[in-house]
Amino acid sequence: MEKDIDRTGIRLGMWLFLYSEIILFGGLFLLYAVYFHEYPKNFAEGGKALDRIIGSVNTVILLLSSFTVAASITAIRRRSKKLAIFLITFSILCGCLFLVNKYVEWGTKIHHDIFPNSATLQNGPPGTNIFFGLYYVITGLHGLHVIVGMTLLAVSLVFVINGRVNEDRFSMLENSGLYWHLVDMIWIFVFPLFYLVL
Repeated sequence: MEKDIDRTGIRLGMWLFLYSEIILFGGLFLLYAVYFHEYPKNFAEGGKALDRIIGSVNTVILLLSSFTVAASITAIRRRSKKLAIFLITFSILCGCLFLVNKYVEWGTKIHHDIFPNSATLQNGPPGTNIFFGLYYVITGLHGLHVIVGMTLLAVSLVFVINGRVNEDRFSMLENSGLYWHLVDMIWIFVFPLFYLVL
């Protein structure tokens, strides 16, 4: 009974934290909506300059990693420690691949002088500069959340390996999974707002 109370408290704390993260990104998405209403054509032009293939690949990567994180929780509850270790490791590698793709994409844009207040954007329409400003802020903040999520998963992985996370005590892995699902959910909004904007 005491374990259930502890687990409920930990889960509630995690949900409250996730709620604050949703408010943060919700505010940024609201800001995006205001400026999109003001500069729809410039936002559409900015979206065409982004690589939809990389954006789509990153979406698949995060969806796959979200599945493997959920499957790792099921595996640990069924006492399949080796499978849980494999699934968590795979999820972390997916996060690394996501960040590598984002690094390549950012690097290409910066190389072509497309970043907030660059000469190219300053001499262009103001809406395009705002679009890329929001793009770098939101995707950069999301990238930081990916790093935090990978760190949580790495700690969970160590705990699974040394037995601190097991079929009876899996709150750490469960909460890490919740955080990772939040990262995935945020990207589900980021992808169409920036890469599929019309």
